[in-house]
Amino acid sequence: MPKLILVPTPIGNLGDITLRALEVLKNADIILAEDTRVTKKLLNHYEVSTPLRSYHMHNEHHIVKEIVDQIKGGVNVALVSDAGTPAISDPGFLLVRACKEEGIDIECLPGATAFVPALVNSGLPSDRFYFEGFLPTKKGRKTKLDNIMSLDKTVVVYESTHRILKLLKEVNELDPTRIISVSRELTKKFEENIKGTADELLSHFEKSSTKGEFVVVIEGNKS
Repeated sequence: MPKLILVPTPIGNLGDITLRALEVLKNADIILAEDTRVTKKLLNHYEVSTPLRSYHMHNEHHIVKEIVDQIKGGVNVALVSDAGTPAISDPGFLLVRACKEEGIDIECLPGATAFVPALVNSGLPSDRFYFEGFLPTKKGRKTKLDNIMSLDKTVVVYESTHRILKLLKEVNELDPTRIISVSRELTKKFEENIKGTADELLSHFEKSSTKGEFVVVIEGNKS
């Protein structure tokens, strides 16, 4: 029976793809990719020749119905993002919801996602945690950050290379002694995991590289 299959892809190291993921990608009729150029490198590396189609935040609203109709018509579709698990701070939610509404079978493979290794590596409590993903870039950012800094559980935030210093400064202004762990370039050659107070990490990254994607794990409020 035709279905939608969500396939996690490596967040850096190509060796982190699973055998099952490769089998699905090879056998799918079409692969929906956030950036076909990025996914093409992965497919070429593993000699996968399945056709690609763009599916990203700028076109997903417009093509969801078309994709659903294709699956209902007998097309097996695999969905990938550039890195990690689709729909986790990446496109995918709208298509999953639409398929659910139409009674289409959905399968989600286990696999890579950046926040899990960053959280476990942090040494901060992981029995209860709050995953925020990316903070708003402008409107609502301060309110959102004030809220998550007040939580009594570990918080996980994604941040880009362009805003990591801004985030560290914001956290430092709210609580310079708060313990945080920053993971950079996970699974890649220059992976870095560093833990300390907000003040210490701000000082560190003001003097060192801020290249790459970041996962910031913030200690829960103890007051």
